[in-house]
Order: sequence, then C-alpha cells, then structure tokens
Amino acid sequence: MRFEFIVDEHVKVKTFLKKHEVSKGLLAKIKFRGGQILVNGRPENAIYLLDIGDRLVIDIPAEEGFETLKPMDRPLDILFEDDHFLVLNKPFGIASIPSAIHSNTLANFVKGYYVKQGYENQQVHIVTRLDKDTSGVMLFAKHGYAHARLDKQLQSKSIQKRYYALVKGSGKLDPVGEIIAPIARDEESIITRKVAKGGKYAHTSYQVVQSFGDIYLVDIQLHTGRTHQIRVHFSHIGFPLLGDDLYGGSLEDGIERQALHCHRLSYYHPFLEEELVIESPLPPDFQAVLTQLQTSY
Repeated sequence: MRFEFIVDEHVKVKTFLKKHEVSKGLLAKIKFRGGQILVNGRPENAIYLLDIGDRLVIDIPAEEGFETLKPMDRPLDILFEDDHFLVLNKPFGIASIPSAIHSNTLANFVKGYYVKQGYENQQVHIVTRLDKDTSGVMLFAKHGYAHARLDKQLQSKSIQKRYYALVKGSGKLDPVGEIIAPIARDEESIITRKVAKGGKYAHTSYQVVQSFGDIYLVDIQLHTGRTHQIRVHFSHIGFPLLGDDLYGGSLEDGIERQALHCHRLSYYHPFLEEELVIESPLPPDFQAVLTQLQTSY
C-alpha cells in the first residue's frame, strides 16, 4: 500500500515520518519485508535528509493474517468502508475477539470477509470493541498504519462513542449526570467488575432521553474505557441496565441481554482529513422494548 507526502521541513526521513505516526517497527517492516522509501522517485533510506517540497512516498508491504485467527464466512452489516477503515454494526450475542470460551467471533467474520474479498492486507485490527451482548458500532483498521494513525486519538480520547441504554431503579434518576467512580476486578469472579477504592479511574456522562416510570432511556458518553464500565456505573448508582442480570438488572421487561447499544461513533479520518460520524439504528429487541414502553406511557 502506497502513501505520499509533500515535505514541509528540512529533516531526516525517519523524523518526518514519525510525526505522521510511522513507527520504528513499521520502518523496519518497509526495509526488510519488501517495502520501499522513495524521495522524488528515487529510492532512499530512513536517514536521508529531506528538503522542503520533496515528494516522499512509502510503500508498505502487505500484511498476512494471523494463522491462529480462522476465517469464517458470515454476512457483515457494513456501515462504512474504504481502503483504511471498516465500520460494522455488531449484533448482540457475538463476542468481538476469540477467547477460551468464544470462537465464532466478529474478528473471525471480518477475517473471512477479507479473504473472500481478496484484500491484500488480511490482518484484523480492532480499534474499538464491544461486549458480547452489546450491539452497535465497531471500528476496524484495515492495515497497521491506519491503526497506528488512530492510536493517538485513542490515547487522547478523541474517538467518541455514544450509547443508548435502558436502565431501571428506585427513586429518580437525574436528567443529566456524571458518574465518576473507580472500577476494579471483583475478587470473587473472573468476569465481573465493581466500584472500589484502588480501582482504575472511570468517568461516564449521561443524559435522560425519555422516562417511563422507573425505567429510563439514557444517552451515554464514555470518557474512559474500563471493562463493563457502563454496566458497573449504572448498577453502582442503583439503576442497572434492563436484562443485565450479571449486575442486578431486571429480566422481566422484555429483554434478556443488557439493553446497551453503541449508536454513534465519531473519529477524525487521518487520510480523508475530515471528521466522520457513523450511526447505528436500534436493533429489533431493544426497539421492541422501547416501543412497548412508549405505547404504555
């Protein structure tokens, strides 16, 4: 895959490329695995001194997929795709990545899609992931350089995800709220998390969209990305998600998985040089509960 730059400073190739998120590892891959660096059409190395106005081109060799990730053929609900990124609408009930207990995962299906399409790069790069029973927008990078270009956005928390959730509790939920409470592993479980002193800092914002007695539809923004963060935080304040029996949620309101859906993702596309906003409609099970609530109240 080829990328082109017009040089705007008098520096070495490696210095210029570092500012464009080309790592030492990627430079080594270009050098030793069949890639090349061209300056004004001539092959050069990473310590070549550039002049302002030079045309710098890097050819990155293709990425072979990991043999341990088995491709599986299953239709994907694609929300956006170009040469650099793939954005999917993930259904609930499917894990994001393989584990000791999950083998038919979204990563396997993406690998199968890459193979079927005959893409040059067949390594699966997950940028954002969702819990098995959470639905909605998931972002994949289609090559390592694209993934690297988003790393700083991940670190600066400029990739924004918004979620809809149905929560239920006693008392009244404030119309707008900030939940700031540290999250740690639960010593009594290998799965669950809990709010605890000494846990990792976690920050969740929310706004009530609609209320139905003791059930609320909330629009949520994560400022940190802790495991089960939304589920733990809302359980902590006494409003667990419908269907989330792992954290005390009700199974009597028409949904038997956590009523959580990532409905919006926004990020800066570094190759198009523009902000992308990608949205996902509510899945049928979530929408059915919401429609019933809207009809009843």
